[in-house]
Amino acid sequence: MSGDIHIRQDGRIGRITLTRPKALNALSYEMCTAIEAALDAWATDETVAMLLIDAEGDKAFCAGGDIAQMHATGMAGDYTYGRQFWRDEYRMNAKMHRFPKPVASLMQGFTMGGGVGVGCHGSHRVVGDSSRIAMPECSIGLIPDVGGSHLLAHAPGRLGEFLGTTGSRMGPGDALHAGFADYYLPEALWPDLTQELTETGDWTRIDAAARPAPDSPLAAVQTQIDRLFSGETAGDCLRALRATEGDLAQDALRALERNAPLSVACTVELIHRQRGIADIFHALALEYRFTHRSMEHADFIEGIRAMIIDKDKTPHWRHAGIEQVTAADVSRMLMPLGAQELKLEEELT
Repeated sequence: MSGDIHIRQDGRIGRITLTRPKALNALSYEMCTAIEAALDAWATDETVAMLLIDAEGDKAFCAGGDIAQMHATGMAGDYTYGRQFWRDEYRMNAKMHRFPKPVASLMQGFTMGGGVGVGCHGSHRVVGDSSRIAMPECSIGLIPDVGGSHLLAHAPGRLGEFLGTTGSRMGPGDALHAGFADYYLPEALWPDLTQELTETGDWTRIDAAARPAPDSPLAAVQTQIDRLFSGETAGDCLRALRATEGDLAQDALRALERNAPLSVACTVELIHRQRGIADIFHALALEYRFTHRSMEHADFIEGIRAMIIDKDKTPHWRHAGIEQVTAADVSRMLMPLGAQELKLEEELT
């Protein structure tokens, strides 16, 4: 474990450093439980003024979850490991979101999937020039999870539908515009900021250090995205894209047609169900309904095979296209789980 994550008190801060740069700091189950244990310990520790989460290497803060074991167990017909991973990871995400002290994150390079769950639920989220943030789960037969659907549902206009279904990557300006980050600071200045926070525990130093936000390409095309993704279903969005010329629409169309149809359809529904809901518990519960069923009734195992294991990038999805996904198909993936329902609000209150 010491080779994957470094958790310690550093001066006035509780510090969590992801230390798997060769694996793009992919988040393992053990790393999730270690982060949760640190959150529990520091929540009431008066010597810890705030938290700082960072990562080694320049390519990624955290490029996602370490899902090879999920695939291996799922292929053997054992869905217990994956379901436990998601259940425990989502509990950690909820604790991060509601942590009673400031939580700063320094997110260089790729921050995707599980990395969003670690880095984007805090109060002081910092990006730099290399930052590339995305929720690309539809490409592997999953949905934006780890509370990512909550962030997408609260992005301006219809950016949530666009980002969630296409998996498009956001640079620093876009991440700030979409609500996945709070501050821009060139990465060369991060060591000095870290030193200040360590010595003082004063989170206002982040506000003082921040620089003006870079331009956001997404903001420049917000009106077009809002029009193209204003439909009630993924099928509505697909038809709007097919009827529209231009690079934005055609690039988005290719992404939707490439990604898992059931995942795309459920992502749109997830985002629509969360608009106007402030807490993250509702989002995580809905996400868990899908992920709990994803290996047995969706495309997760096939998506991992095609994109991660065999890398042939020719997945054979359950549905031929988005228009073949029915409302009943979506409802079956998102219906309550009965005794298996994720009830984090009750658990953590």
